[in-house]
Amino acid sequence: MIIRLDGRSGGMRPAMRVLGINAIFHDPSAAVIVDGRVVAAAEEERFSRRKHGKRPVPFAAWELPELAAAWCLEQAGLRPGDLDAVAYSFDPGLCRDAAEMGLDDPWDHLRADYARRAPQFLATALPGLDPEQVRFVPHHVAHAASAGLSVPEDSAVLVLDGRGERASHLAGAYRGGRLDVLCGQELPHSLGLLYEDLTRHLGFLHSSDEYKVMALASYGQPRFLGLLRELVRADGDGGFTVERIDWDALAKPRTAGEEMTEAHADLAASVQKRLEEVLLDLARWTYRAAGGLSTLTLAGGTALNCVANARIAAEGPFERVWVQPAAGDSGTALGAALAVNGEHLPFTTAALGRGWSDDELEAELRRAAVPYTRPASIAAEAAGVLARNGIVAWYQGRSEYGPRALGHRSLLAHPGDRDTQTRMNDVKGREQFRPIAPMVRAERFHDIFEGVYPSPYMLFVHRVRPDWRDRIPAVTHVDGTARVQTVHAEDEPVVSSLLTEFERLTGLPVVVNTSLNTAGRPMVDTPREALELFGSAPVDLLALGPFAVHRAQTYRSVE
Repeated sequence: MIIRLDGRSGGMRPAMRVLGINAIFHDPSAAVIVDGRVVAAAEEERFSRRKHGKRPVPFAAWELPELAAAWCLEQAGLRPGDLDAVAYSFDPGLCRDAAEMGLDDPWDHLRADYARRAPQFLATALPGLDPEQVRFVPHHVAHAASAGLSVPEDSAVLVLDGRGERASHLAGAYRGGRLDVLCGQELPHSLGLLYEDLTRHLGFLHSSDEYKVMALASYGQPRFLGLLRELVRADGDGGFTVERIDWDALAKPRTAGEEMTEAHADLAASVQKRLEEVLLDLARWTYRAAGGLSTLTLAGGTALNCVANARIAAEGPFERVWVQPAAGDSGTALGAALAVNGEHLPFTTAALGRGWSDDELEAELRRAAVPYTRPASIAAEAAGVLARNGIVAWYQGRSEYGPRALGHRSLLAHPGDRDTQTRMNDVKGREQFRPIAPMVRAERFHDIFEGVYPSPYMLFVHRVRPDWRDRIPAVTHVDGTARVQTVHAEDEPVVSSLLTEFERLTGLPVVVNTSLNTAGRPMVDTPREALELFGSAPVDLLALGPFAVHRAQTYRSVE
């Protein structure tokens, strides 16, 4: 029997062993909960090496995160037949015809068709699984659970993304582990699809490059904001309206690689600003409708907009704003499992992916036949290279769940050199307007930054204090902000040690942190992939667990 969950389903009997699956749109992923503990969670892209796992087209809706699911079960010591439930983050029973929803997609019905067959597809991919164990969890309920059930307290919850089965938004409240859905915005009105349309118009890849638009917005002026306020508006009842926008009349369409103009930046700035305003309206409505709960939890791809998150935290009515680190669709694998599991499981770390023992790492180094050492402290070794203005590929522990590198699969650099942003974007093959982010020792945060604290998952922007902007120019964006990760010694002792030693050498408690990958590729996941990146990019040190692999060269002076 396939069990469907609706928004008020919170009271179902907890299952002890639950596998969560996200597959229908993009970023396919898997997560497993065993006896009230999140054992593992990972995106398929880290295994298949296809960025985002697949494109979000109806013809790909059948593809499952087979590799991620098999690994999660292996990590938990389970066989498919041991599972009490498989939670699938899409409910085909809620779907409507695309034309009825105002969407121009004649093949959209394939998503519902493939989802209905998901139990059989999963049983084929995971031999021994009983298809009767599969439970459909509505897409936005899965998003909501990924946030609201990841904090220990009752909370309001706000989900915004491109789309689910028939909606693009959910506002609700979690009390005692039970979700009360307060509002949901029906398609075609969608703030996520609005941002996707803009991304496409600006020559970027939609459902992938929206963060580039957010970065570009800082370079423009919101001169189209008046028009956008007429076309995109909250309705006062918890929902919103997005009317058709003639993008061509505002800025000419840009093709990939074509020159970026002032009009493009201004359009990005205008849409970004209007998005922030509408999200604030929705947050305020949710606060009132949820009865004044002090915590707001956020999920959905739009919740990865760290500029908007910072405004909600600064100007909204909530005392605390918590964002699911895997806020995009990959997080619905965890959310679906949490919804079926039926209880709060506080999120304590994003390090839920694959990891290797020291012996396994050393075996890879020997196989690669590269010279390496095992210094007394890999943190001190890396800090020394960074202090000499070298670039460090930092590979430690288990990989992160979600799109942010948080000190496990990172590229690190010196924040005091004005040329570091250009160098890092060259290493990664990225556009030069893209900012790079800082990690900072938690105890030094307030000396340097203003804004949400703590911020261990890099999901908010912060103001850089004026007296620090010239000291850390590489991580100070054009608008005077930075997307900060606070590092807490009790959670990340090795990274904290690196920052402590770097400050001793340079006087700066901040290090540049960006993801360990190059443009268009998923983050490095395995030690072999780390070695391949080190061999092909101008990186000075590979810190592979406790081992150091140096590239012989002269370091640049900090200017």
